[in-house]
Amino acid sequence: MNIIVCLKQVPDTTELKIDPVTGTLIRKGVPSIINPDDKNALEEALKLKDKYEDVKITVLSMGPAQAEEALREALAMGADDTILLSDRAFGGADTWATSETLAAAIRKIGNYDIIFAGRQAIDGDTAQVGPQIAERLNLPQVTYVQSFDIKDGKVTVKRALEDGYEIIEVNTPVLLTTIKELNTPRYMSVNGIFTCYGEGKYKVWGLNDIDVDVTNIGLKGSPTQVKKSFTPEQKGAGEILKGTTKEVTTLLVSKLKEKHLI
Repeated sequence: MNIIVCLKQVPDTTELKIDPVTGTLIRKGVPSIINPDDKNALEEALKLKDKYEDVKITVLSMGPAQAEEALREALAMGADDTILLSDRAFGGADTWATSETLAAAIRKIGNYDIIFAGRQAIDGDTAQVGPQIAERLNLPQVTYVQSFDIKDGKVTVKRALEDGYEIIEVNTPVLLTTIKELNTPRYMSVNGIFTCYGEGKYKVWGLNDIDVDVTNIGLKGSPTQVKKSFTPEQKGAGEILKGTTKEVTTLLVSKLKEKHLI
């Protein structure tokens, strides 16, 4: 069984700040991590590798050279191979252009049974790239996977909904996007840390390594662009009303009328 895991290195949003003048992210000094939902995707692939002997996991990412750190971490967790798509031509891509580039790389990898991807990345929260890849590859897809099982080439998925869940059975090859309820990602192993720099486990592909239309990738191939990023203004301190139920109710109604809310 061949599994591809799409993984992204993202800035740690707990340390994220925005330049108030330029409206852009301040990346200097901000640590980067593997996108949390993508770690759940990788963990589910690793669970299949633990269960079956013939599983090979290839982790695919697109980003700058520093994303090597995330891919080395994936190798230390148990992945077999990693590929980083890194080229100036890929820069500035929105979800449309990103999925075009990733799909082209997946076609080159070929021979896959399952593609795992996180539900969404914490630096964009669009939840679009996984489904767009599936559409480009003409694959069945199931999103928001919170439970997973595979038997005789058929995948059974418990898909989370806002008010419940649904059970879906689908044939492979298939693309699945995962959520945190699916599993708890493992830590890197000591042996994995020592062997993650093994020869041939980490590859970098540029524009000339994949078959893709240059008009559909990068900034020029992106139909959407971020106009501005900003930090929302902090709300004022709340006010606690004290007194009897009648007094508090009367005061609350009075304040709501002052603000023309009622």
